[in-house]
Amino acid sequence: MKKIIYFIEFILIKILFFIFKFIGYKFSSNLGFLIGVFFGPLIKPKKQIIKNLEKANIQKPQNLKKIASNVLGNYGRILAEYVHLEDFRNDKLRKYISIEGLEHLYYLKKSKKKAVFISGHFNNFELMAMQIEKAGIELAAIYRPLNNVFLNKTMEKIRTENICKNQIKKGRAGSREIIKNVKSGKSIAIMIDQRVREGEKVNFFNHPATTTTIPAQLIKKYDCELIPVYIERIKNNYFKMFVSEPIKISKKKSMMEITKYLNDLLERMILRNVDQWIWTHNRWKD
Repeated sequence: MKKIIYFIEFILIKILFFIFKFIGYKFSSNLGFLIGVFFGPLIKPKKQIIKNLEKANIQKPQNLKKIASNVLGNYGRILAEYVHLEDFRNDKLRKYISIEGLEHLYYLKKSKKKAVFISGHFNNFELMAMQIEKAGIELAAIYRPLNNVFLNKTMEKIRTENICKNQIKKGRAGSREIIKNVKSGKSIAIMIDQRVREGEKVNFFNHPATTTTIPAQLIKKYDCELIPVYIERIKNNYFKMFVSEPIKISKKKSMMEITKYLNDLLERMILRNVDQWIWTHNRWKD
């Protein structure tokens, strides 16, 4: 039964992709927002978003329901923008994204040092790894395959062709691939904002959350520098990406200390634009 549902979901999204491609980037992004706002609650209930916002003790002038609507609208935009990632890659849509801190990527390339790029699922998060690789960085990006096996093939094709050619699946086999890539001189891009099966309980918005220790391990064992990256949506269809200066973390720090530091960084990123993060994800689930 689940496979039938996945197949129907796949067909519907493929139809939407065709429409989004036909009407162009700006119109599809705006249409995606409306789809997310009106149909998103059928897939991702607002109750879960509001529950997470309350748990994180988010104090914002906007009504929490309004934030929840914007979160779902942003999901819709991301879906609509997937078919246009190729045009971001080949610079046809270059005017829609600006990058602050590009010099840090050029420094990394020139110095031939390895780095761990950390971020979260903000806005059209796929653009971050894309722009890092476009700057000439030898990069491998860690990702979690979709549960929908039909749709996952389409998404993996988009990722390898337009975002980052070196993709590493999460899991034990993926851990070996990470080490292999780092030893060959590649940098690693990883989202640190999702719950993991194997990790450490570290506070996130003052509540224990199972958090990946992969960045901390790479910093301690392989002398990787840390580079936080963030992307925000401005004017609906435009993005601004921020690449931080490389942070050298002492190997004397414990994995727990480093991981807590990264969660603190992530919190500050989220608070910059509260409704531009994936509050649908139950980050604190055991």
